[in-house]
Amino acid sequence: MERQVAAPARTSAAEQLAELIGRSSSTVALTGAGISVPSGIPDFRTPGEGIWSNVDPFEVASIDAFRRDPQRFWQFYRPRFSMLGDKRPNPAHVALATLERRGLLAAVVTQNIDRLHRAAGTRELIEVHGSIATSSCITCGRSYGLDEVEALFDGRGIAVCDICPGLVKPDVVLFGEMLPVAAIERARQLAAGAELMICIGSSLEVFPAAGLPELTLANGGDVAIVTKGPTPCDREASVKLDGDVAEELLAVLAALG
Repeated sequence: MERQVAAPARTSAAEQLAELIGRSSSTVALTGAGISVPSGIPDFRTPGEGIWSNVDPFEVASIDAFRRDPQRFWQFYRPRFSMLGDKRPNPAHVALATLERRGLLAAVVTQNIDRLHRAAGTRELIEVHGSIATSSCITCGRSYGLDEVEALFDGRGIAVCDICPGLVKPDVVLFGEMLPVAAIERARQLAAGAELMICIGSSLEVFPAAGLPELTLANGGDVAIVTKGPTPCDREASVKLDGDVAEELLAVLAALG
């Protein structure tokens, strides 16, 4: 009787990514809004659910809107401050902090402003769109922590500096503003030097951050994608994981042992 030989087990996408991480001497993560969805923060473009589904961002979240009508700007941003201030890191944020602690991740470049990577313990963090952690007076430069901003609102619902009459603006990059030069240059350096870039929860449609994977590829590195839905880099990616980001990254950690 002929002996039956079992077919080799199919390597899962999580195992493939774990192998790439294990071989890489320099791995960088690029994260977008999707990594914070499991923390209860909606993304930007999901129909009916995304932040921009029912509002024009240029009307409420642009630098022109802030200057033209700060009252309307804060009508939009003030509730977001309250909502984001209560959110906590989810297992996807923690997984990246764990990889960094184990020496398997050099840095996290994030498009998010929600502070959750830092709260999870990530040390080498480049926030290319700024952070809600602080707000600053546009006149005198006085900086306020997130927990101090609420006390600055006047009767019109506008945050005003308590030292001078200047308007207070969140230290985030609004539509129409340039990204902080030092942050985006550091992100580009990391991308160009990475043997592996893991893109997590990003549609890879918002530039210049969306161009970072191309820098890694151009310099001979690999790109892995962990996000739901298609991205422009799917065909060039060495592996694509399209399930829940927290579950996927936990599976990668388990595969690493």
